[in-house]
Amino acid sequence: MGCWTTSLDFGHLKAHSKVSVFFTMILVFTYLFYCLTGCCESIPSPLYVHQSFRSKLFPKEGKKLQADARVNGSFPDQDAEEETRLRGSGYDIYNNLSVSNNFGTKEFPQAIIIGVKKGGTRALLEFLRVHPDVRAVGAEPHFFDRFYDKGLQWYRNLMPRSLDGQITMEKTPSYFITHEAPARVFSMSRGTKLIVVVRDPVTRAVSDYTQTLSKNPGLPSFQSLVFKNSSTGLIDTSWSAVRIGIYAKHLENWLRYFPLAQFLFVSGERLVTDPAGEMGRVQDFLGLKRVVSNKHFYFNQTKGFPCLKKPEGSSRPRCLGKSKGRAHPQIPPDVLHRLRDFYRPFNMKFYQMTGHDFGWD
Repeated sequence: MGCWTTSLDFGHLKAHSKVSVFFTMILVFTYLFYCLTGCCESIPSPLYVHQSFRSKLFPKEGKKLQADARVNGSFPDQDAEEETRLRGSGYDIYNNLSVSNNFGTKEFPQAIIIGVKKGGTRALLEFLRVHPDVRAVGAEPHFFDRFYDKGLQWYRNLMPRSLDGQITMEKTPSYFITHEAPARVFSMSRGTKLIVVVRDPVTRAVSDYTQTLSKNPGLPSFQSLVFKNSSTGLIDTSWSAVRIGIYAKHLENWLRYFPLAQFLFVSGERLVTDPAGEMGRVQDFLGLKRVVSNKHFYFNQTKGFPCLKKPEGSSRPRCLGKSKGRAHPQIPPDVLHRLRDFYRPFNMKFYQMTGHDFGWD
């Protein structure tokens, strides 16, 4: 009897075990199905498996999301050439990690590169993205100047996911000259750190004109645009290429909302001649460990500015695209002299306001 009873109990256990395995398999397959179809993206999973499966099953998903973002107006066509080049090289322009990365949370940026156009903002952003504790949007969101009506939740959803100890950033150079931008940034967070990349305003104006000329070959000459009246030599401050370089005026608007201590002014010239030195200042300002250093850069003689050395696993170094480092057209020396005279008092005031002489005169 004892043996018979033992056999009966063993059979009961085997049946129970089979039922458990059956239901466990159902739960596992249900979980994988929901994850693969995107229904449980918000569930923090200890497994990496659903991400790797998803990337293999849907290799075009990341590109489709980026394309949809453009169609829906999420990202304007600013720096489009550079973004296309980065995307073509396999570099994710929206996050510096995988598009399918669901770890961490989306936060409002703790730091923003607010200006200036043609000052070196793209280079600074790409240099910063080398740092493992920086999570940055590659495309320019233009939230505080163009898409503010979409709301803060829309803006936060544009941000990459970040982990504890990482800093979220974005860059949109037109913020610096947008009158409403300071108040809008302040309403999001009064503690936001602000980075302004500045460059000799005369050189910056010519660079700005060169970029526009490349897209519109029929553009009038630089000298015909820079003067209201060429005989009097009166500078046309309504032309954006000139107006952007009046840095003191734009900074006054920002200082109504943010103290000077929350700004870092990066020299566009030093970002070319001493990228590691300027990046040291930027990392200190952001409270980051100095990771980006001389070992990350080499000077590209053809382009005339520094490039990032190739990262591990990459076959080539990373330089900014063909839209950067264009040859400037020849501008008559007397035109440049008049423009330099125009900017001089504004430069002096800017030096006083920032406590830094950039040596443009």
